[in-house]
Formats: sequence, C-alpha cells, structure tokens
Amino acid sequence: MKTIFKNPSQIVTVDTNGKDFKSGNELSDAAILYEHSIIVENGIIKDLIPNSSLQKVNESRIIDLKDMVVLPGLVECHTHAAFAGNRAGEFLMRLQGSSYEEIAQAGGGIISTMKAVRESSFDELVKLLQPRISHFVAQGVTTLEIKSGYGLSYYDEIKLLQVINYFKTNSSICIIPTFLGAHAYPPEYKNDHSQYLELIIKEMLPYIIKNKLAEHVDAFCEKTAFSAEEVDKIFLKAKKLGYKIRLHTEQFNNIGGLEVALKHKILSVDHLEVITGKDISKLANSEITAVLLPGVSFFLDYGYAPARKLIEANCIVALSTDFNPGSSHIPNIQLIMQLAALKMKMSAEEIISSVTINAAKALDLNKQIGSIEIGKQADLAVFRVKEFQEIIYNIGVNLNRYTVKKGEIIYQQAETK
Repeated sequence: MKTIFKNPSQIVTVDTNGKDFKSGNELSDAAILYEHSIIVENGIIKDLIPNSSLQKVNESRIIDLKDMVVLPGLVECHTHAAFAGNRAGEFLMRLQGSSYEEIAQAGGGIISTMKAVRESSFDELVKLLQPRISHFVAQGVTTLEIKSGYGLSYYDEIKLLQVINYFKTNSSICIIPTFLGAHAYPPEYKNDHSQYLELIIKEMLPYIIKNKLAEHVDAFCEKTAFSAEEVDKIFLKAKKLGYKIRLHTEQFNNIGGLEVALKHKILSVDHLEVITGKDISKLANSEITAVLLPGVSFFLDYGYAPARKLIEANCIVALSTDFNPGSSHIPNIQLIMQLAALKMKMSAEEIISSVTINAAKALDLNKQIGSIEIGKQADLAVFRVKEFQEIIYNIGVNLNRYTVKKGEIIYQQAETK
C-alpha cells in the first residue's frame, strides 16, 4: 500500500538534480515545492505530485500535513553521544578563565570522561545512550553518527562500539558507529605514544572492521592529541583495511591535519575554526565535506568557523552538534542551525542544505538519504510551521511534529491545544 504525505505548506526537497550534494551557491537552493504531496511505497519516495492529481492515487494511507513543512530527515553527522559521567566542574573552570587546552593538559577533558567510561558497564552505557538517541529522534533526526573515543584502550573502545552497535540494531533510526581511538593519548601511554599508535594500527583497526563494529574511522589532529604524522600512519592502515575516513582538524591550531586529509581524499574535515584562506582554496578543489560545529564555539566561547568564506569558495559545507560532555554539551540540532544563522551568517536555505544532503555526504550516505527525491529513502522531518524559515527563527524550540523513517512515523509530538 502507498502512503500519501498530503498537502503540506511546503516540501523543502533540497533537490540536487542528481549531484547528491551542494557546494557553494548551490546551498542557497532549497528547491521548495508548493501544493504538492509525497507518495511513498515500500519505504521509498515514489513520486512528488500536485495536490490536484491526488484523486488518481488509489489504495493509499493518507497522512494530512496541512499547515506543516516537510524537510528531508535531518542527518546528525558528528556526535560523541556515547559517554558516561559529566564535566560540569570543567565548565565552571572555563567560566573562571581556564582554557579547554589547559584543562586537557591538567588531566581533565577527554581523559576525565575516559575514566567514567572505563568504570561503566555495557548495560550502564546502554542506559545512558538510550535517551540521548530518543532526544535526537524527537528533533527530526533520522540518521545519527556516534563516535567511540572515550575508552582509549582495546577493551573499552570495543565496549563503546558494541554499545553503539546495540542501537544500530535496536533503534528506529540509522545509527552510524565511528571508531575514534585516536581521540587522545590515555595516561598509560602518555610517555610512549608509539605503543598506543601500534595498538590502534595493529590491533584495534583490524579487529573492529573484521567484526563489523565500525566502517568509519576518525582521528583528532591537534597539539594536545595526535600529530599530522601520527594521523597519517593511522589513515594509511585504515585505507588498506577499507575504512571510510574522517578527521577532526584545524580546531585550535594548524598542524598539518588538512594536508593529511587532502592526501587521503577522506570524507570530511570537521571543525575548521582556524582554517586559513590558503587552505580554504585547497579544500574547495576537493569533494571533502567541511563539517562545521558552531556549538563548540558557543560552548567554549571562541571563534566560529568561517562559513561564509567556505561557501563563497565553493566548498561543501555541513553542520552538526558535536554533542559531547566537554566542548559542546548541546544535543539540540535546531539550536545549532540557529547559531549558524546568527554567528556564521548562513542563510536559512544554506543551513537546511547543511543538515540534510551535505551532512549525508559527510557519512557517504548522500545517494540514499538527505533530500526528497524520487527513488531515495523516505526519511522525513515534518515541522509545525507554514514556512521553513520559522524553524531558524524560533530559537531553541523543537517544532518537529513527526519524524518519518522509511515512510513510517517513528515519532509524533503531542498536539498542543
């Protein structure tokens, strides 16, 4: 049986005309349809038809979306949602003047969360992650990436990936596990980086992909984390094993991470708060997605990534929350969209393209999801607004009414009276 998502005020298709991503000025084209409905069959978008033709569609389930706006299901492409403990004390330290890097060098930051994760069981971590995933689903997220990186040992990284994979199997949305063993050096290898690198390269990477715990790998290239040379060694092995590769880089310092990313032609470079003009031009000549994380800049109170320069240079720009306990304790993707407008001067159309089709490209899923096009998966987010710009205007408010995965409503917000 077909399902008709009938008569919304707008269908923001983010149509790419077969390109499956948007770069530069293309981000401004949200490809909006008026007075149309969406026909779904077997979880796939079968047609987008004028409302005047609806009477020709027989044997259909009808979902009335009058006075609502339909977007592609939101794609959350960069999170660290699998963690234990909290870092509220560090937040207060930053308010008193300590920098994120100073806290990390003193044994806080990622290492603080690592200790809490190591002390937590599989079941405890599952219990912590469940409501976080549900919170994203309630906002219209239909695809959610979750990284490891808070175990920092063979056993605990595997444990975290097993927790994430539990939800890959037992969640209503698509969960993408990413291996981030190269997040920081754990205390036991503080003075012996080569041994931890060897553990990642010779033991973790082969075991994880062999056991299908993750097909994505990430690393943090930063002065307080991994050097460009160390990341290059990890990526060389990851490519041989068949991983899809992404990278945290240019967050606080330029130490060669972007050069490594370009060398390996990876999927995305994430952060880019301190990217230089010369490097923007290099990125513009690639198909690497620039994933910007304004929640980090807001939470740490430092500079934002140069979104306008990246877009004007014809880059592929995506947005994400970077939800984590230390530098972006913000699980609200709509707030991220609003920060992108207020602080990075992105237009509403550019923002929608960045949290849908381009975020899907960062995960190498852009041929299946990220836009409302015939033949793609029927992943939708339906908002209680008449014009999509209202989503950006209503700061911090969740206006998502329905979350739809493969044509089925998996979340429905209670109606307001």
